[in-house]
Amino acid sequence: MAEREATITRNTKETQITASVKLDGSGVAKLDTGVPFLEHMLEQVARHGLIDLEITAKGDLHIDAHHTVEDIGITLGQAVADAAGDKTGIRRYGHAYVPLDEALSRVVIDFSGRAGLEYHADFPRARIGEFDVDLFHEFFQGFCNHAQVTLHVDSLRGQNAHHVAETVFKAFGRAMRMALEVDARMSGVIPSTKGSL
Repeated sequence: MAEREATITRNTKETQITASVKLDGSGVAKLDTGVPFLEHMLEQVARHGLIDLEITAKGDLHIDAHHTVEDIGITLGQAVADAAGDKTGIRRYGHAYVPLDEALSRVVIDFSGRAGLEYHADFPRARIGEFDVDLFHEFFQGFCNHAQVTLHVDSLRGQNAHHVAETVFKAFGRAMRMALEVDARMSGVIPSTKGSL
């Protein structure tokens, strides 16, 4: 099977980002974004999704992290879409429940070719360290729009904001892993009755 990997570079007046992904990886993350808490979350995606990630970003962090976080989502989405190709033979759907102490989140993903986000994550506080939790929505919206996936993110419970965030991103990684796995029974088949995704 051909290597499922891709590198995308996005340059705007606000950010300069390069994202490389290897879908059949070992969970290695090399991250240099200037947004430490997002890097911690992306490490969870790599480890639990068994996706190798390398992301470098320079953004207008002197204003805030909004553009950088959103554009990382966009660039990562483009790289995942490119690496997945025409999606022949993949499972297409993935889901995961992940607990961390009192927190529990569920993520369901469909590599449908249609962008859609249902995001329902309530955080008990507005910031985790210096990170504004509103930016998680921007990350996932950017990812969905450019990976062309339908994504449902639900934080089911949690009192510790760090725990809530970790369960969301670990579940996201595990759901992607399931959806992107090659299904031996679907060899050479695109998982849609339409014949394309």
